[in-house]
Amino acid sequence: MFISIAQLMVVLDGAVMNIALPSAQQELHLSDGGRQWVVTAYGLAFGGLLLVGGRIGDMVGRKRVFLFALAGFAFASAIGGLAVNALMLLVARALQGVFAALLAPAAFSLISLSFSQPRERAKAFGVFSAVSIAGGTIGLIAGGLLTQYLNWRYAMFVLVPIAVVGILGAIPTVHDIAERHRSRLDIPGVLLASLGLVAVVYGFGTAESHGWAAGPTIGSLVVGVLLLAAFVLVQSRVSSPLLPLRVLTERNRAAAYLSVGLAIVSMFGMFLLLSFYFQQVKEWSPVMAGLAFMPMAVPQAVGATQIGARLAHRIAPRPIMVGGYLVTALGLVLLALLDADSGFLEIAVAEAVVGLGIGTAVMPAMSIATHGVEPRDAGIASAMINSSQQVGGSIGTALLNTVATSSAAGYLVSHAGPAQVQAQHQALVHGYSVAYWLAAAFVLAAALISAIMVNAGAPKHTPVQGNGDAFDAVPVAVH
Repeated sequence: MFISIAQLMVVLDGAVMNIALPSAQQELHLSDGGRQWVVTAYGLAFGGLLLVGGRIGDMVGRKRVFLFALAGFAFASAIGGLAVNALMLLVARALQGVFAALLAPAAFSLISLSFSQPRERAKAFGVFSAVSIAGGTIGLIAGGLLTQYLNWRYAMFVLVPIAVVGILGAIPTVHDIAERHRSRLDIPGVLLASLGLVAVVYGFGTAESHGWAAGPTIGSLVVGVLLLAAFVLVQSRVSSPLLPLRVLTERNRAAAYLSVGLAIVSMFGMFLLLSFYFQQVKEWSPVMAGLAFMPMAVPQAVGATQIGARLAHRIAPRPIMVGGYLVTALGLVLLALLDADSGFLEIAVAEAVVGLGIGTAVMPAMSIATHGVEPRDAGIASAMINSSQQVGGSIGTALLNTVATSSAAGYLVSHAGPAQVQAQHQALVHGYSVAYWLAAAFVLAAALISAIMVNAGAPKHTPVQGNGDAFDAVPVAVH
């Protein structure tokens, strides 16, 4: 539970500032070009240091890193809430990203190592997945409420008590039972991985504001790919690699990283476009826009904890993942069919289908992300699933936003008429629709990868002596 609270804090922080940012920009006199760095500073530090954070947890102890990162995150959040200028806020956001890079893989690996029995593991990852998926929605709602009724600074301050609760609860209840990785830290690997991931995340972040053909976008992406290629080459040759390639070569883990990354491309882009749709087309307030995500958040939690978790300890993960991703794609198609006059019921149904599908699919994907991994590699394997989410989120935000914007501009040129406001709304909806069709294609690709690559079997159970009911079976872990 307390590990999931920490995960909620990390995911919530990535979303809560999206709603609070306009108020922070006005008070701290951030330029339109500089405001993106409030979000990007967090993403760069988080995405760039995840692999390092995972390996540090393996080396010095996951619980120790977990508690240290929670305390650091609370400190950075307090700095952000007290910011008196733009530089202070940017530094605080970067520090949050650094501590999140330590916290996220430590939390994930603690769950993976603490729950070896299929039933308990399914429940644990069900809760963890629900928190991970719904955290973005909760962040949008919380950001709207805090900004509209209090102050944007409370979007930072609210993370401090959450961190304190996590620390106090984790000290007596969380235990690190696995061995540690005693080798020296791979410094060349650290530099290549961190700089490569930072360059990739920066490139996609730049594409959102400057376009895909801009020099900084192309240059950053090329440099990032070259650095990551060099990183893989170095990892195959050093004795104590930062990322042992054995973590990537197991097909179930590789499928989890790829499918989740593709799904998050769609989800992050969808969150951004829906937020614009609610506020620009439907002209709802920030609070109403945040609350409008609730029809997605509740089914997400149900899909992860009640469907995905219940099925995961009875059947193999492949049909759960494939089915969940296909349902998600259907929901995205329903979103693509919305127009400017669509009622709330139509919107809610589409959101609910997306939420139910992605909640069901990601739960077993999170579980097999550490399938068969050696305990000494648990942290780095956990960092990989977080890296796939961060990189996927950066790609989704930039790619789908760019597609929506360019499609809307093209539509407006060919359909402009006397009803200018109506034409603008129709153009925006057209752009969103094109982006949703692309998002559905990404999720279908995730379903295809899961169908081809995932071959982990169903957990085996030994019946309980007594009534022999299969639902009361005692699970026996198999790998």
